[in-house]
Amino acid sequence: MAEAYQRYLDPEVLNQIRHLEVTARNVVEGFLAGMHRSPYHGFSVEFAQHREYVQGDDLRFLDWKAFAKSDKYYIKQYEEETNFRAIIVLDSSESMRYSSGDLPSKMDYGRYMAASLAYLIQKQSDAAGLALFDEKMHDWVPPATSQVTLMRMLAMMHDRKPEKKTNIGEVLVDVAQRAGRRGLVMIISDLFDDLNHLKKGLEHLVARKHDVIVFNVMDPMEREFSFDRLTQFLGMEGYPDLLVDPRSLRKAYLEEVSAFTAGVRRVCLRARADFQLMDTSMPLGVALQAYLARRTGTRA
Repeated sequence: MAEAYQRYLDPEVLNQIRHLEVTARNVVEGFLAGMHRSPYHGFSVEFAQHREYVQGDDLRFLDWKAFAKSDKYYIKQYEEETNFRAIIVLDSSESMRYSSGDLPSKMDYGRYMAASLAYLIQKQSDAAGLALFDEKMHDWVPPATSQVTLMRMLAMMHDRKPEKKTNIGEVLVDVAQRAGRRGLVMIISDLFDDLNHLKKGLEHLVARKHDVIVFNVMDPMEREFSFDRLTQFLGMEGYPDLLVDPRSLRKAYLEEVSAFTAGVRRVCLRARADFQLMDTSMPLGVALQAYLARRTGTRA
């Protein structure tokens, strides 16, 4: 019987993105799917895994014992020779619990997104890792290429319950310090925090030469505020409950949301980070397919 957390590897989503790649736009310390050679030379580092031989690989590192057993060519791959490292930073603060109608919560949408991206990254023979956070970082899985690491990431996401406030700035500083050599950092969050905190965190990542993607996850009701009757709003992350007529607030609310989203885009642009709004009403496979195809310059 499959573990509950394995449901985040949705076959429909994976099928839609299987032909795409997660790429790093900046020069990172690694190489991508055999296209960019690693700057690390020598093979005195720790053995990581085998991968199938592709044209152009150095024949000195063929594993002849594996060939004798399988009649296939395999290259010995070492830890420092793995492709680029990607760290997925997933927000597990209380505001991520929100969902409207029959849509998934922002947290569940983020879990499915993180699982799909990690699977795709490892499928490329690249290394994926995970950081889960709210006020602070709670879980850290260093980037690796093994399926065991992927299953560990899924289990941690499944077990983490969104409960506390957000402090994204300090968390991104922590990620920048832990990440080690340059790589790709993908942030999945509703970003409900002071924009100066986000700015601080992104600046630390960019200063360490990481390539950064910010996925801003929002529910359509948060974006459109289409409530039409007296409504009790439950406070999250320390805010009080409110009973209000949403029709009297809609104009001011939408202006605030528009200003907030524009502010996030501006912060990302100045930090040279990619920004992508992810609406939970959009099927995840469709949204990821469109974004990854645009990022890599391929057809979806």
